Amino acid sequence: MSLRITAAAMIAALSLSGGLAGVAQAQGRPLTVVELFTSQGCSSCPPADANLATLAARPDILALSFGVTYWDDLGWKDTFAQKAFTARQWDYARGLRHDQVWTPQVVVNGRTDVVGTTLGEIEGALLKAPAAPGPTVQISAAQASVSVAAAQPLARPAQVWLVRYEPQVVRVPVKRGENGGKTLPLTHVVRELTRLGEFTGGKATYRLPAAANTALSTAILIQSGPGGPILAAGRG
Repeated sequence: MSLRITAAAMIAALSLSGGLAGVAQAQGRPLTVVELFTSQGCSSCPPADANLATLAARPDILALSFGVTYWDDLGWKDTFAQKAFTARQWDYARGLRHDQVWTPQVVVNGRTDVVGTTLGEIEGALLKAPAAPGPTVQISAAQASVSVAAAQPLARPAQVWLVRYEPQVVRVPVKRGENGGKTLPLTHVVRELTRLGEFTGGKATYRLPAAANTALSTAILIQSGPGGPILAAGRG
């Protein structure tokens, strides 16, 4: 069961510190953001989790795994799911003109989406919605701040998001539900999502709140409104 409400037919139809991101910046390429909306209780999700792990190894990709909550009453409560992550997926549903949310869903640069079970389809989405040059993002761990700069004013205010995620593979033993008895390896699991403010262009600096877990990695997303395109990203 990979949808909460919609029918299987819908699935077929939907068939740096100091820069934009390490090597990607050095090669002059903006960072591509790949977001997976998944659940430990969803039997269709492990292939998508594996696909995200494959993509996470690429230096030009920021891979993020968001656990959603609407599977929690179906046999297993996802240990990483948050309501804020489900709300983010609904923002994308509205932005991409969908009537419903589902798992697994992969969103590329906030511009297009696919069911995440097939790596080839995700790679097609990467070609369909490549990252475009946008604002620059500089994360300073020493000053606990992030600086964003754009040569021109933005057409509309953008949201500045702080994302903190597990840098290593996390193995989760699932005791009940569709994946009961399995241990799931999960990659780049998001643990914190915080809106830092708005960015309209020019130069701006935002303070980074203290992390609840200092072992987490940090990323910044500059996004054109709720569920809108990712204009730029950085990681530190």
